[in-house]
Amino acid sequence: STVTLTASNGDNPSRRNTALAVVLSLSGLLLLGIGVFFLWTKFFRNKGRSQSTRPLTSFDSSNPLAPVQDRSMEEDSSQSKGLHDVTLFDMATIASSTDNFAAAAKLGEGGFGAVYKGELGGGQKVAVKRLSKYSTQGLDEFKNEVVLIAKLQHVNLVRLLGCCVHGEERILVYEYMENKSLDMLLFDKARSAQLDWPKRFDIVLGVARGLLYLHQDSRFKVIHRDLKAGNILLDGDMNPKISDFGVARIFGGDGADSHTRRVVGTYGYMSPEYAMDGVFSVKSDVFSFGVLVLEIVSGRKNRGMYSSGEQTSLLSHAWKLWREGNALGLLDEAVASGGDRESEEVLRCVQVGLLCVQERPEDRPHMATVFLMLANLSALMPQPRHPGYCSDRGSTSTDGDCSLSCTVNEITLTVVEGR
Repeated sequence: STVTLTASNGDNPSRRNTALAVVLSLSGLLLLGIGVFFLWTKFFRNKGRSQSTRPLTSFDSSNPLAPVQDRSMEEDSSQSKGLHDVTLFDMATIASSTDNFAAAAKLGEGGFGAVYKGELGGGQKVAVKRLSKYSTQGLDEFKNEVVLIAKLQHVNLVRLLGCCVHGEERILVYEYMENKSLDMLLFDKARSAQLDWPKRFDIVLGVARGLLYLHQDSRFKVIHRDLKAGNILLDGDMNPKISDFGVARIFGGDGADSHTRRVVGTYGYMSPEYAMDGVFSVKSDVFSFGVLVLEIVSGRKNRGMYSSGEQTSLLSHAWKLWREGNALGLLDEAVASGGDRESEEVLRCVQVGLLCVQERPEDRPHMATVFLMLANLSALMPQPRHPGYCSDRGSTSTDGDCSLSCTVNEITLTVVEGR
């Protein structure tokens, strides 16, 4: 009995140690499993929340032209601080403000979609641009316009109030401009008389100020690339505001030309080097401005005109009158003849317009010089050289030999190979 008791007492510590080791091991495994389970559920819960709340596009305010990338909400929030006062509207608010995009609320339609008149709570009137699902303006252009306009603040640039992304819908909300776009008045013979010469000259000066701001005085040097009468909006006092920055580009500070294989814009306003070779610079906008000035003076589009039974362009017609010493003959018949000062302003606008549309980019003045020549009637101006159009043929074809002078006033997307 004594021997057995001694053996039993000798085994007890070993068994207790083994049991304790087993219990501790099981407890450790259990705690590890519980920890892994909680980490796993937390990870997938956060991932699901991030995916469900992440915006469809991320706006990089430091580089509006960067490709669209997915970011977490925290990253997107920090990048969106540059959006200033841009509001994100929900689709229900937009639909309600436009009476569900009613035909009666439609203000017009362009290459990128329709524009509707809307009214927000409190009676604020807005212009709602609903991008077409089949538009060539995609997410990059939409993002570009939102970020770029949010950073550009000038009295002669249209103000963006907010945007909306809902499913495939991409919507921009602008300040409402009572007199719509310049082309709706300028090229309508029944309404063009509302634009007397003082108003037209003020519009020219206002657009010049806005373009000078984009090229020189804004935080970024911006090339609009689609300056035309349809993208100049008029408020209740006929003050002009440049709009539609979907294809605008931020330019480097070295002043060098840039090349692109994706030529976007409107034929009839594009400079020859841009339309034919994909080369663009601030001088491309200067060319478009020159075309616009000649259109404002004449009340005619830079496309098919008929003179002596032959179809010609506004640029060639203006050049012909200038060389004959009859530049005042370009003035719109709807504009009543004024005094000597108005005649001098007309002549100066024609000369500035021809200087801006010269064929060689290096011959065209910068916008700072353009504004000085327009605002100061005593400023000396050089004589213009031949305008930058390829021919005076009356073809509206964009194949083969390019004729900027007679192409249609519609938005165009073309792919060219730079030489």
